[in-house]
Amino acid sequence: MSKPPRLCSCGRVVPHAEICECRRSATRERNARHDAHRPSARARGYNHEWRKARLDYLAMHPHCRECSKTGITRLATVVDHVIPHRGDKNLFWHRANWQPLCAPCHNSIKQRHERNL
Repeated sequence: MSKPPRLCSCGRVVPHAEICECRRSATRERNARHDAHRPSARARGYNHEWRKARLDYLAMHPHCRECSKTGITRLATVVDHVIPHRGDKNLFWHRANWQPLCAPCHNSIKQRHERNL
């Protein structure tokens, strides 16, 4: 049996497990405002040297750490900073602060965790 639809704050009826277009639009606008003030990836340290170090790290640690906690074997594609470096170059390059993640874990579990910090 499927769950019933819900009423969005804008007044639209939205099927269960779907996001209303007004929420998607609000999220896109919020992300655009955030990105407008954010330095470029290169300015944040994600340059050629980082890309090379990232590839070396993923070669040594090929599986997603989050997925492996639940017994799933999935290849990691992202080198994540366990503690957000916030521009601290020492923390940025400290390999003990790195963890291999797959893109879905990085973009959901990790982002949700960082929003709660």
